[in-house]
Amino acid sequence: MIETGFSGTKTASIVGISYRQLDYWARTGLVRPSMSDASGSGSRREYSYRDLLELRVIKNLLDAGIKLESVREVFSYLREHVSSDIASAHIVISGSNVVLCDGDELIDVLKKGQGVLNVLPLAGVKDEVDLSLVNIIGAHAVPAARVTHVAI
Repeated sequence: MIETGFSGTKTASIVGISYRQLDYWARTGLVRPSMSDASGSGSRREYSYRDLLELRVIKNLLDAGIKLESVREVFSYLREHVSSDIASAHIVISGSNVVLCDGDELIDVLKKGQGVLNVLPLAGVKDEVDLSLVNIIGAHAVPAARVTHVAI
């Protein structure tokens, strides 16, 4: 099965961020488009479905008040230690602290402070991205195997 790629403009719209923000994150290496990276003037980035999920998680972490520098650390850790589907993981946000729930383990990703816990289940991120895909591009653009909870 060939995976559908998404342009930068569509990706930004699906994820709910500005194109400028997406461009910055790509240029600084936070999330590089995995299907096709920009390779000079006039070339286009092409993002995968997994990239959409990662970008939405980044947006949610930033919206929860986590600093971009800390988000970079979180994603560095996730890429090294979470080999399964990212949507099956859970992140617990405690003030400026981020804890990964991996099975029965809680792993303090940033090792800082304490505070009120907010759980960010990554499966909800998948549902949000799928719904945005359906609303912006249409149901035919979402791989059937990927959409499990989208109501049209």
